[in-house]
Amino acid sequence: MADMVTLEEIRAAQARIDGLVRVTPMRLSPALSAVAGGPVWLKCEHMQETGAFKLRGATNAAARLGKVAGVTTASTGNHGRALAHAARQLGLPAVICVSRLVPANKIAAIEALGAEARVTGASQDEAFKEARRLEREEGFALIPPFDHRDVIAGQGTLGLEILAQLPDAAAIAIPLSGGGLLAGVAAAAKAVNPRIRIIGISMERGAAMAASLAAGHPVEVEELETLADSLGGGIGLENRLTYAMCRDLMDELILVSEAEIARGIRFLGREEGETVEGAAAVGAAAVLADKLRAAPEPLVLLLSGRNIDPAQHRRILEGET
Repeated sequence: MADMVTLEEIRAAQARIDGLVRVTPMRLSPALSAVAGGPVWLKCEHMQETGAFKLRGATNAAARLGKVAGVTTASTGNHGRALAHAARQLGLPAVICVSRLVPANKIAAIEALGAEARVTGASQDEAFKEARRLEREEGFALIPPFDHRDVIAGQGTLGLEILAQLPDAAAIAIPLSGGGLLAGVAAAAKAVNPRIRIIGISMERGAAMAASLAAGHPVEVEELETLADSLGGGIGLENRLTYAMCRDLMDELILVSEAEIARGIRFLGREEGETVEGAAAVGAAAVLADKLRAAPEPLVLLLSGRNIDPAQHRRILEGET
């Protein structure tokens, strides 16, 4: 078994970030329940203060720092925004390293929080090289977006929150990128209810964790443009935690196409009144594509973020991609 982040660590994180992050709503979706053949609940984490779940892990990790020159990371956008927010609360400088694939609206959101968004390279792995240089040469604390015990424990607070709100949840569908969210939520949920099913969902284009699990070890993948841009980026060839935790805790992995992601965004916007980014729509995409069912016990879809470019969201709602 993997070196697991423990329930004790996750409960400590929950106490640490209490009052610093929102408890987000959970609500039943009659429309998706009708499609899925059983109750489908939406965990509305896109209503988190910075628009995504990443605030949990970034806040927990930043709160445990000693004296540092500042904080840095590499991010596809949401973790960087969350760390910028946490750094501002702590009065720390923040440099968020991003690749050229990160959408302009996410870069602007990072800068609006007082951090520097440093664009470097054509992939998250390349952006990480600059973050590591800042750590090595300038004394910054590097808080990675997923492969870090405190980050995973912070994301795991979502698992505790879901089961507190819906104790009879039978399955949780989780957007899967580097695996910090899935690892944390799965560790928490399975510690409370070992029978619960954990379903990872990612895009067909450049899903690094899926490719790594298929290969049996972490591998590099080409980072491609996708509507689920927050799920882009590698998992790191020296991945210490999330690869093994996802391998050991995930019960099923589903991949969805770009057209299916667009349909998920459109359905959640039109039928549910929820504005979500592509990464947050993959669960709905899988249900609508008949790749994911709920029967008869409740299925939870984790809506992970809302930080989509408004013009892109409008085009998708109008039937374009």
